[in-house]
Amino acid sequence: MMRTVGQRLVEGLAELGVETVFGIPGVHTIELYRGLAGSGIRHVTPRHEQAAGFMADGHARVTGRPGVAFVITGPGLTNALTAMAQARADSVPVLVVSGVNRRSALGRGLGHLHELPDQRAMVAALCHSERVETPEALGPALARAWAAMTTARPGPAHLEIPTDVMGLPCPPLALAPPAMAAAPDPALLARAAGLLNEAGRVVILAGGGARMCDGALTALAERLDAPVVQTVNGRGLLYGHALGVPASPSLDAVRALLAGADRVLAVGTELGQTDYDMYQRGGMPDLSGMIRIDACAAQLARHPAAVAIRGDSGAALAGLLGAVAQKRGDGVARAAAARAAARAELGGLHPAMERQLRMVEAIRTALPKALIVGDSTQPVYAANLYYDHDRPGGWFNAATGYGALGYGIGAAIGAAMAAPAARVVCLVGDGGLQFDPAQLRVAVDEALPVTFLVWNNAAYREIAEAMRDAGTEIIGCAPSPLKLEPFAAACDLAFASVDETPDALIAALSRPQTGPRLIEIRVA
Repeated sequence: MMRTVGQRLVEGLAELGVETVFGIPGVHTIELYRGLAGSGIRHVTPRHEQAAGFMADGHARVTGRPGVAFVITGPGLTNALTAMAQARADSVPVLVVSGVNRRSALGRGLGHLHELPDQRAMVAALCHSERVETPEALGPALARAWAAMTTARPGPAHLEIPTDVMGLPCPPLALAPPAMAAAPDPALLARAAGLLNEAGRVVILAGGGARMCDGALTALAERLDAPVVQTVNGRGLLYGHALGVPASPSLDAVRALLAGADRVLAVGTELGQTDYDMYQRGGMPDLSGMIRIDACAAQLARHPAAVAIRGDSGAALAGLLGAVAQKRGDGVARAAAARAAARAELGGLHPAMERQLRMVEAIRTALPKALIVGDSTQPVYAANLYYDHDRPGGWFNAATGYGALGYGIGAAIGAAMAAPAARVVCLVGDGGLQFDPAQLRVAVDEALPVTFLVWNNAAYREIAEAMRDAGTEIIGCAPSPLKLEPFAAACDLAFASVDETPDALIAALSRPQTGPRLIEIRVA
C-alpha cells in the first residue's frame, strides 16, 4: 500500500535530519503521527503547545538546525504562536506543523471544532506559512518551509495539512538537498578588508548570527587587534579573552568604546533595541560607517552601512581573515577599560545588579560549560547587561527580542534533548515558573538532568520597581508564589533551598545529580 501524507511528512523530516519532534497529539493530527513509530524520530510530549514551540526553540539554538513541533488545529496553533513570535525575534528556525479542518469546510463558518476564519492567514502575518492542499504538494511545501528557515535570516515557518489530506496516499517525496546560504561577494569582502586595513581602532559587534563561528571570529579579532562586543545571543564567543567585551551596547561604557572606533564591524546582529537601547534612552553613536555581515538582505537594508555583506558569517569572517593585515595597537587596553567601566556601571543602574550577577557567575563556577537558559527574571536582566559565559551559544533567554515570560522551562528541556551530555540550567523567577510549571513533568518523563533554578522574590519585582520609579501605584505585582518544596515533591524532583549567596548556590549546584532537580534561591 502507498504510504500516506502523514507518513511521507515524517519520512521527509527524517531525511532533513530531524531527530526530535515536540507535540501533543489530538484527533485532528492522528494521521501525522502514523509514521513516527519506527522513523527514528523521538517524540516528546509537552503539557501545552506553547511549550512545544519553546522546546523546539531551545533544541534549535543548541543544534543550529530547525526544531520541530506538531500541534492540533485551532487552539493548538494559537497556543504555539507566542513561541513562534519569540523564535522570529531571536532568529531561531522552528517549524510548526499543524492540522486544519477539512478543505470543504475552510472559511465557511460552519461551526466545526477548532475552526478559525483563516488559520493560515493568521500565521502568515508572522512567518512563512503554507497549506498542503494535495499529496503532491507536500514535498515542495516542506522544501520551501525548510529553505525559509535556513537560507536567509532564520526564523519560524508553518505548514498546515487539512484533516482530509493527511491520510491520502502520497508518492515518495523528492526533496532537493537543502539550499546553502548565499556566498559572500568577493568584491564586497575586498572592499571591507581595505577599510579595515586603513582603520587604526576597530571594534567588532558580534550577535547571535556569529555564535557558530567562534574560531574565525577570535582569529579575526586578534588579527585586527579589535575588542569584540557580544550581544546577549553572542555571549561566550570570546570567554576570558583579552579582547572580549561581554557587555550590552545599552551601557554607556560600551557606547564610548564604539564612539572611539574609527571602524565598526557588525557580524550577525540585527542592531535591535533590546540589545542596543534596552532603556530606550537614545544616544547610540553613529554607526553608518560600519561594515556589516548578515545572512538576510532585508536586515542589511534596515541600517546604513559603508559595506553590507550578505552571506554566512563564518564564510565572510574567513574571507576577511585572509585579506587583512596584522595590527598592533591598544585593542587589549581598550577592551579591558570597557569591561571595567561596564561592570561598574551596573551598580548605578540598580543597586542589586552586581549581587545578581555574582549569582549567575556562581552557576558558571559550579557547572563549567553549562547551557544556561533564562526566563525574564532579575539575574537574567543583570547578566544580559554584563556577563561572560564560558560556552559559545550557551547563554540564551527570552528577556530580549519578543520577551515571552514562561520561555525558560520549555527551552531548557529542548536544549537538554539536543545536548544530552551537557549540564543544563533553567534560570527562572517564581512568577515565570507559574506561567508553565507543568513542563517540569516533561523533564521527569524524559529523565533529563536539568537544574531548575528558581529566583524566588515572591513578586514580579522588576515590574514593581518600574511602577515605583514611574510614580505609579504598584498593583498586580505580588502573585503568591508556589510553596516550592511540596511542589517539587509533587513533580518528583529533588529539592534544595538556598539563600542569595554565591557560596550557598555553588554548594547546592555541586551536589551529585542523577535527574531533574529544583533549587530555590530565597531573595530577601
